[in-house]
Amino acid sequence: MSHKAAEQSRHQRRQRAEQAARASGRRRRLRIMIGTASALALVAAVTAMMLTSRPESSDAIRTAPEFTLTDTGGSKHTLAQHRGENVLLYFSEGAGCQSCIVQMGEIEKQAAAFEKIDVTVLPIVMNTREQITADMTANGVTTPFLLDDGTVSEAYGTLGKGMHAGLPGHSFVLIDRQGRQRWYGEYPSMWLAPQDLLDEIRSNLSA
Repeated sequence: MSHKAAEQSRHQRRQRAEQAARASGRRRRLRIMIGTASALALVAAVTAMMLTSRPESSDAIRTAPEFTLTDTGGSKHTLAQHRGENVLLYFSEGAGCQSCIVQMGEIEKQAAAFEKIDVTVLPIVMNTREQITADMTANGVTTPFLLDDGTVSEAYGTLGKGMHAGLPGHSFVLIDRQGRQRWYGEYPSMWLAPQDLLDEIRSNLSA
């Protein structure tokens, strides 16, 4: 190979190496841009979720809507039969919502604390008996759930507050001995620590 041909070959190799390096740089910059965009999208999604997951509460006092519901054990409950005791209604999405069932399980563990302040907890779901009892059994929850067709959930303003428009949110309603609603708390995060729940109850009953 002549000197000129050898020089041309080296030049071509350098050009190919430079082109490959430029292409590699473009790919690296593209990956960085995509990674940055993905990270920003994730931050935006998390921020939006945090904003929409902020709890809401109301201490407006009103006469609590009356109801008659049958529980998973076949017993009927009316609000009137609980007159003279404090009642906490716990609305949730129910079957299929693991955190909703776990919430009730954790409330059960604090049964003595709720009894001490004379509060009866009534969990309410829009499920069939078969649907909710399967989840209760799987999670070791024994408190009977009241079965609602949506009428009671709507009367207490909890429909559409969760992830599904036609189901209750993660809601608590405190009713005093006189049948007055004293507090409403909505928790889109699907969780309220039992101790925080007890604090809310004590605070609103003493107000």
